Formats: sequence, C-alpha cells, structure tokens
Amino acid sequence: MVILDALEMTDKKAVHTYLQRQLGFPEYYGGNLDALWDMLSTISIPMHIILINTEALFSNLGGYADLLLAVFVEASEDNKNVTMQIIEDF
Repeated sequence: MVILDALEMTDKKAVHTYLQRQLGFPEYYGGNLDALWDMLSTISIPMHIILINTEALFSNLGGYADLLLAVFVEASEDNKNVTMQIIEDF
C-alpha cells in the first residue's frame, strides 16, 4: 500500500517528483502524465494506492488535478495489479 498526500503536490513538477519517490519509479521517469501512465500500466506486482487530502490537489493544480486523477483511475481499470482509493477528507 502506498499513501499519496495531495498536500505534497503543490505544482506539476512537485507532483511528479513526489510520485517518482513515493511509487519507486526509476530515474528515467519522464515526469509527465504520459510517463505516469506508462509506469502505472506496467506495474507487475499488486499495488494499492490511496490518495488523501484531495481537496488540496484541486486547489494547487486546478484542471491538471482532473487529468492526473483520470490517469490513476484509468490505470487501475486497465492494470489488475493497481488499485486506487481516493479519500476526500483525511
């Protein structure tokens, strides 16, 4: 299980730096939504991801938050090893 705290995601660069560290992505991780999709879609061991403090995600990132969440949701639908849980208030 990996807990992602949206309070740590203050801008696009911070999002991808944080995700790389928390999810154990390699150094070559591209730091964008396409690269995130590539990483999540190829996870081969079970990983349960919990996102907390989502209200901060929207206030910090605006519309990018919707795109980011869509990548996580779609990856969890396409890759049986990835499950996603969003907790609105933590």
